[in-house]
Formats: sequence, structure tokens, C-alpha cells
Amino acid sequence: MKRTKIKELLKSDKVGTSFVVEGWVRTRRGNKNVSFIALNDGSTIHNIQIVADMSTFTEEQLKDVTTGACIRATGTLVASQGSGQAVEISLQEIKVHGTADPETFPLQKKGHSMEFLREIAHLRPRTNTFGAVLRLRHAMSFAIHKFYNDKGFFYMHTPIITGSDCEGAGQMFRVTTLDINDIPRDETGKIDFAKDFFGKETSLTVSGQLEGELGALALSEVYTFGPTFRAENSNTPRHLAEFWMIEPEVAFSDLNDNMDLAEEFLQYLIRYALENCSDDLKFLNDMFDKELISRLEFVINNRFERVDYTEAIKILEASDKKWEFPVSWGTDLQSEHERYLVEEHYKKPVILINYPRDIKAFYMKQNEDGKTVRAMDVLFPKIGEIIGGSQREENYDKLMARIQEMHIPEKDMWWYLDTRRYGSAPHSGFGLGFERLILFVSGMSNIRDVIPFPRTPRNAEF
Repeated sequence: MKRTKIKELLKSDKVGTSFVVEGWVRTRRGNKNVSFIALNDGSTIHNIQIVADMSTFTEEQLKDVTTGACIRATGTLVASQGSGQAVEISLQEIKVHGTADPETFPLQKKGHSMEFLREIAHLRPRTNTFGAVLRLRHAMSFAIHKFYNDKGFFYMHTPIITGSDCEGAGQMFRVTTLDINDIPRDETGKIDFAKDFFGKETSLTVSGQLEGELGALALSEVYTFGPTFRAENSNTPRHLAEFWMIEPEVAFSDLNDNMDLAEEFLQYLIRYALENCSDDLKFLNDMFDKELISRLEFVINNRFERVDYTEAIKILEASDKKWEFPVSWGTDLQSEHERYLVEEHYKKPVILINYPRDIKAFYMKQNEDGKTVRAMDVLFPKIGEIIGGSQREENYDKLMARIQEMHIPEKDMWWYLDTRRYGSAPHSGFGLGFERLILFVSGMSNIRDVIPFPRTPRNAEF
């Protein structure tokens, strides 16, 4: 007999039918007459209760059925005698696939701290919390691909190893096969990257955007979804060294089109989560964040307010708030400023546009005022910025001038500049940090808890 997933079994009306279930024991309790086994296989946050009549089974047969053990159980589906679920399994046969020593298994009790669970990232998916988060990650990944596929976008695989720095931040992980104990150097004493695998200095990418633009200027509408890396020595709850990005790039699109796409995209994803992940969201709402579901509904029930950066600065300066980070025109906004605009002033999601050019990347289209660029940031409650994007500069001369102004090596950008030499077109795009999205959708407070194996400074254990 083949295994039936617990998710399917809990919805089944085939009472009196025999089924096989397999999974990991969450708890076992009982007395000399009956034993109750709570089993979970990861298909749902809910357990199936397996009832063993101790007149049929001996304690010796069940001695290895402890928390954490993996079992195969065969039994009859019956109406549940207790509350909480409609059906349960009356046990007929049991097999232990793998034992879990009660003296050493680290998930014996409930209420472990998030810090402790990060130390056992290889086991934490077996907890309710991380099972829910991982199912949400899957659902959001699927929804992202479905959204863009249904809109006619093409999924583009951009390189993980790159010779360019999209953001100009310089905080990149170097990729090399050079012998670190015998590094070759040229006549000036600098590292001779000509002897490296690629014949030049290369790094792990911080973004697929620039390559995505190349695709958009041929296929019109593309998106990337892949891992990105940043060697930023930061240990905040909002930073990872390895994270995933979704980056659409669209030809013949201006800033208004870009805002429309971002709003539609985010509302689609959150609506998908509410409609397809209700059990996991209810658990996370009840256990971690009592306002989670209402906050998700807040986003899908409100049009996003579109606000000029200059107007936002005036609002922040006129407020009676005492800011940890002083605010004035020309400064980049911090989370406290972004959340004030969303949660207290406008009381709806906000898209800030037209930022000062001096605080934004070289590729953003310059406005006619000579001071601002057609940038946009989408701001959400609780987390602040969730999307950053812009209309891209399609004019060769303006782009070249900006590259020179920011001292970006032209020799590394010739291919990017070629797209402005040959058949340039207006185009726009944005980036959504996947883990930032999962933070918002799950209600978790630390970004390390929404990715299976977090990579942070001095932490690459698994």
C-alpha cells in the first residue's frame, strides 16, 4: 500500500478505509490502555493522531516511537473522538524507519528560542514554525513564476559569477582559483588576475539587473529569480550575505508603468498567500504576530500612495517625531522614516519616487531638473522598503557621463554601454528581495529565520 500524505488524509471522508502514513513523531502520550502518537510529514502544519490500542500492541513494540523518530504506520481512518480534527488513524501495523534518542534529540520540548534553532538549522525544519516558513517560501516561489509567466514574461538565468559590480558598492565575494599561499603578482606588485581561471577579477553577483536589461532589450519583458551575494559585514536582523532576488526588466516601460507592475505584483503575491497558505498563516499569526493577517489584508485592500521624495521630506520634517536619524533633502530615508509615512501619515503602502541623483545608482534615468532620478521605492508597514527600482537611463551620453562621474571602469561596462549604442529603448525594472518578502508574509522578525540555511558574517555552518 502506498503512503498517503497527511494533508490529504485530514480532508478525507473515507472513514473505515485502511491507509499508510509516514512521517516524524511530534509527541507520544497515553496510558496502559491506549497510546496517542502525533505524526507530521511536512505536507501540512497539522498532525494526524494515531491511536494504538495497548491490548493489541506491547510497550516493547512502541518503545522506539519517541519524539523525532521516523515511522511508517498502517491503520484504519476513523472519526476522531477528540477535538481539533475530524479523523484519526486506528493503528494496525507500525515500523520504525529511524530512531531518535530521547536523551540527545535537541527538539524534545517546545518553546526553543530562535537563536537556539539557528544553531541546528539542519533540524529546525521539523518544527511547526520553520515548516510553515518553508511552505510559504515554496508557495511564494511558485506564485512569482506563475505571475510573470501568465503576463508573458520570459524567465532569464543571469550569471552568478560576474566581472561587474551592479551597485558600485564594492562589497563582493571574490571568485578565484589562485593559490592563496602563492598569489601571482605583476611587475607593479598587484595581483595578476590574468593568471586566474577567467583571466580577470571576478566575483559573486550582487544583482542580475544589468544582464536582465540585456534580455529586456531583445525579448521586451524578462525577469530573473536567483541567488545574489553581498560581502557586507553586518549582523542586523535585516541582512544576509546570500539572498535571493526577483528582478523584472521591461522594455518600452516608464516609471509609471514600473510602479503599476510593482503594485500588481506585490498584491498578487500576498493574495496568493492568503488564499493558498491559510493554515500556516493562521499558525504564524497566532504564535508570533497577532496582526499578521490584518497587515496582509491591509496591503491588498489599499491602492499604493505615490509620493514624490521631496514631498515626503517635507512631511517628515513637519512631523513632531524625534528621529534617530535626522532627515533632510538629500539624505537616504531610514526604516523609521519609511514606516512613519506608511503606518502613521498615509496609512497605506507608499511608493516614493524621484530621489536625489547623488544617493542613487548610475543607471537610473535622470530627470530634467538635473538633481533627481526616476527612482522608486515601495514601502510597506513594519519593514519599510520592500522593492527598489527605477526607469533606466537609455541615453548613451548621459549614462557615460554618470559612469565617469562615479569612477566606474569603462572597460568593465562596454557591453552594457553597447545596448545604448545599438537600438536603445526606454525601459524600467525593479528588485524585490525574496527574503524581505517572506519576512513580511510570515511575520517573522529576523531575516535569518526565513531562509533554510542563513549565510551571515562568521556563519556558514551547513
